[in-house]
Amino acid sequence: MGAPAEEQPGIPFTEEVMMDQLPANYRTPAITEYDGTTDPQEHLSRFENAALLHRYTDGIKCQFASNKKHRKTELSLFSIRQKEEESLKEYLLRFNMVALEVPSVTQKVNAGAFVQGLMDRDFFKSLAKKPATKFDVLLARAAKYINMLDA
Repeated sequence: MGAPAEEQPGIPFTEEVMMDQLPANYRTPAITEYDGTTDPQEHLSRFENAALLHRYTDGIKCQFASNKKHRKTELSLFSIRQKEEESLKEYLLRFNMVALEVPSVTQKVNAGAFVQGLMDRDFFKSLAKKPATKFDVLLARAAKYINMLDA
């Protein structure tokens, strides 16, 4: 049998499962994402039928959910933290990349999440003295602060 998952950082499956490859003619089954409003057993049956029709191995079936890109939520933003050696500009760019993936997030939530992950003490003090509750206002202030540092 393959190596235990502990020996493969970030991969929850054994080497044996990961070795199963999708067929060359693979197409994702037309199964809607489970939304919790229908019978879960019925949803699983649809997946099992599609897997049987396409002759998926157990290894491929195991990998199916892990290959799906998960939607980011507002909570994703609150998990972003400025790294120790990361500049404000780098943090801002990284935060924005994730924020763009979150559908219909408010400016207030964006601003709150950004400030919560902020490690730059001087910019944080500036925001504490004069809070920015809208993300576009915070971005403008961050741009001025970054330009001041670069000057």
